[in-house]
Amino acid sequence: MLNGNNFWKDKKVFVTGGTGFIGTWLVKELTDKGAETSVLVKELPKKNNFEKLELNKKTNLLFGDILDFNSIKLFLEKYQIDTVFHLAAQPLVQLAYQNSLTTLETNIMGSANLLEACKLNKKIKRIVIASSDKAYGSSENLPYEESFPLKGEYPYDVSKSCTDLIAQSYGKTYGLPIAITRLSNVYGGGDLNFDRIVPETIMHILNDEDILIRSNGKFKREFFYVKDAAHAYVTLAEKVQELGLKGEAFNFGIDKPTEIIGLVKKIIEVSGKSNLNIKILNSVKAEIKDQYLSSKKAREKLGWKPRYTLEEGLKESYEWYKEYFGK
Repeated sequence: MLNGNNFWKDKKVFVTGGTGFIGTWLVKELTDKGAETSVLVKELPKKNNFEKLELNKKTNLLFGDILDFNSIKLFLEKYQIDTVFHLAAQPLVQLAYQNSLTTLETNIMGSANLLEACKLNKKIKRIVIASSDKAYGSSENLPYEESFPLKGEYPYDVSKSCTDLIAQSYGKTYGLPIAITRLSNVYGGGDLNFDRIVPETIMHILNDEDILIRSNGKFKREFFYVKDAAHAYVTLAEKVQELGLKGEAFNFGIDKPTEIIGLVKKIIEVSGKSNLNIKILNSVKAEIKDQYLSSKKAREKLGWKPRYTLEEGLKESYEWYKEYFGK
């Protein structure tokens, strides 16, 4: 079997959401491995990790919208794409709560557009679709396993359940070479959504401010370093044809859940600072209390495993934000 570097050399890859938080690290890994990568871009924000890593100089930037079917179809044909990664989405749970229609349209119809364009293109050999642990909805039976039903309840969760089911449908109905990722909570350098717990906590620490926890601090989550997430996408894509995947899903995480208050204390420990106040706001809406995955299937079937512990990932993340904020 070809190793990762040889596998991706001269592959023609299309990435939606490739300038986003996780997508940026995925594109970096693909370009490092020799892939010719085309990235769908709606707009580049003024501050972004994509340009910081100079990926704009190493990729084809294709300006367009995931909701524009004709553009997606044209891009796949023009650039002779053989591999597709679909990460484009409205990714914020609280924003989805406030703007449900936009979230549902982007996440559901965007995925349907992409898959329909792939169905009409005979050159595509592998498709990886980003779902989420949120697609499972709430469950008293944890950790989530891939055999569990998808029953999202809140707008963001429902959008990911739908994306996942649509991808399964295109794999099973039309025989498309599709694999689906369900990741636990991803954190790391480049995440500039400061209402997420890791970047928000680090920002407050660096500014010597009180640390805010919007839940009661006892919600249990699994935190997955972004470089491990990128490697999970790449590993899964490499196996799509070999395993004959047609709409199959894989969980990815570190299999070690932690309470939010415990996570915050780990970040404080990494920072080396003390005498920091933690404020429990208990104001969060439309979030499931406990969520964590079993990645046993990915470990056994793909030979994949995470490379970073939570402590190692948090240390790298803290240093990234320290540089970002010029501290």
